[in-house]
Amino acid sequence: MAEHNGGELQQLSWGNVAIASLLLLINVALSAWLGLGMSRSLVVSAVRCVAQLTVLGMVLNQVFSTENPVYIFGMTLGLGTLAAFEVTYWRSKQRFPGMLAGTFVAITSNAVGVALFGNALSLNMQPAYTAVKFIPTVGMLFGSCMIGVSIGVNAVMGSLDTHRDRIESSLAYGASRWETMKPVVAASLKSALVPTITNMSVTGLISIPGMMTGWVLGGANVLQAARYQQVIMFMLTASTASSTLFAVIFCASVLIDRTPMLRLDLLTSTSVKQPNSSGSQGEVGAISPSLSRMTLLRAKCRPKSDLCLSRRSSPLTASSVSVSRSPTIQSPSTVRLVSGASLGR
Repeated sequence: MAEHNGGELQQLSWGNVAIASLLLLINVALSAWLGLGMSRSLVVSAVRCVAQLTVLGMVLNQVFSTENPVYIFGMTLGLGTLAAFEVTYWRSKQRFPGMLAGTFVAITSNAVGVALFGNALSLNMQPAYTAVKFIPTVGMLFGSCMIGVSIGVNAVMGSLDTHRDRIESSLAYGASRWETMKPVVAASLKSALVPTITNMSVTGLISIPGMMTGWVLGGANVLQAARYQQVIMFMLTASTASSTLFAVIFCASVLIDRTPMLRLDLLTSTSVKQPNSSGSQGEVGAISPSLSRMTLLRAKCRPKSDLCLSRRSSPLTASSVSVSRSPTIQSPSTVRLVSGASLGR
């Protein structure tokens, strides 16, 4: 069977880019007409896209011409830092201490490791960090890892908050740290990998990947471009899975400490506007770091003692906690008085 080579890559000017940008004006007009409030976001995103890709092209041109490993890995670390910053401050509604460092290690270590392995053994690059192929490859891995880590970490925080009572009860009744976090980690990892697995399953059937399209437009052999894309897809899936697993375990380990206790008080909002529900912000903030009924009970007695079991089943203790979660609380001191009276009885 004859193999078809793609045509020569056409040189594009800023005029070609401007013509393509006219298509965005349709979206801007529709947003304004329907009152979606997305016109400004579309324009800002388009300007950022042009500026960022232009700067990236200028930087890559210098890096490719020098082939200096210091520049190559320096740029790689810079991309990893930006990816971790994006996950921590822009793609997450909440964050916890050490989140930036944890996501940086998860994304960078796995993306770089998979890129070096794939470039050396699958793409036959010598050396494996050749700039012209290593940086584009690791850049794609960074993007995929960033999305997976973002989904996974947010899923962990949301799951711990949603199932707070059940998790605290499990910890108080003697469940280990890993026994408690394992279902949360598994569910979060599964939800984070669904987009990547779906993308891999429809590649070549419904969609033509961007890398393969670029290779064909650049004049590469079509079948060779398909094989390159297969290697890249496997690398994307592997790096996303490993980085997301690292990140969700790290997140769960921070929010369920070594005691073990559930530490949702460590979460802080990344949004500018803080929620203003019934009751003052200061009172809610003062109550939230307090120990829950089950973690307080675990700290004061051993799980298998008769005294501990009798306290766990006490309706007074449960009623005191129901008061602590009531929106009509006037001050944290009220909670302490009711809780103290319950234990005294």
